[in-house]
Amino acid sequence: MVEMAARTALQVVRAPGYSRLAKRVGILVIALFSFFAIGILSLRFGSLSFSSAEIISALFSEGESLARNVVMNIRLPRLLLAGMVGANLAISGALLQSVMRNPLADPGLTGVSTGAALVAVTIMLVFPALSGLVPVAAFVGGTLAVLLVYFLAWKRGIDPLRIILAGVAVNALLGGGTSLLSILYSDRIQGVLMWLNGSIAGRSWYHVSMLAPYSILGLLAAVMCIKSANLLQLGDDVAKNLGLKVNVARVVLSFVAAFLAGISVAVVGLIGFVGLIIPHVSRLLIGSDYKFMLPLSAMLGSILLIIADTAARTVFRPVELPVGVIMAVVGGPFFLYLLRKGGSMR
Repeated sequence: MVEMAARTALQVVRAPGYSRLAKRVGILVIALFSFFAIGILSLRFGSLSFSSAEIISALFSEGESLARNVVMNIRLPRLLLAGMVGANLAISGALLQSVMRNPLADPGLTGVSTGAALVAVTIMLVFPALSGLVPVAAFVGGTLAVLLVYFLAWKRGIDPLRIILAGVAVNALLGGGTSLLSILYSDRIQGVLMWLNGSIAGRSWYHVSMLAPYSILGLLAAVMCIKSANLLQLGDDVAKNLGLKVNVARVVLSFVAAFLAGISVAVVGLIGFVGLIIPHVSRLLIGSDYKFMLPLSAMLGSILLIIADTAARTVFRPVELPVGVIMAVVGGPFFLYLLRKGGSMR
């Protein structure tokens, strides 16, 4: 049924004579069905493999079985967590790309993720008794990194190029702080090593329930930023003529992006390139209108991270890789491709 619906939506997208709106809706429908299909496949594969029938039985039956125990207590929480984190990072990257009018911008390249990571690592290594405050503290760290970037980039206003240059400098500075803490507290670093490389291994329903309220809040804030994000793409002069307070809009969108990246980093660690790859792919598929590009980015970000997490636990099983390593292998070449091609916001 899922395959048939996806095929019908694809025919709508390709059919001549349909409006651009119909094609965009068709792409969103395809992405939605792809999300569910890939989610089922992710539940099937791991150190133990199950059939689709066993997965469906595990999800909807009441009896006890090995498949139900593995799916409900291990794989389903990971699936939901990967979906939320992927959506958060993709939307964060999309907002930052609008702020800077640059498709090479993402939370990892502009200091947001590193700021969140530095504060989170400080709590986990220096003040482990306060580990319950990590999500809020990571947001504060990401926000402070944004403020520092804007302070360094300010010169009679905010220029997107100066933001990127300042972000690279702040990223290097905060990354050095994280490395210093790792050396000073090397006796405790083993507990956060997987986190530093970005990992969803060992995450449970507790982490899902911890991240979900923050994610919903951040996604609602992102939806409210759609109009501002669209106007910023038109250039500062046009946006001002249309009544947008450009500098205020850039700060607000950056804070929302920092919030989404910060809460994600707090739970799963540093995962790069999602916020770079997904908005770019979404823009190619559906255009740069954030009314459509933002929800598509959320779905594609979820799909990408679910695939990466599935690969992380299956490629070298029984050894599990950090999902951040998988994303680095995929995202690094893509970033170099964008550099060579010269990205466009159109």
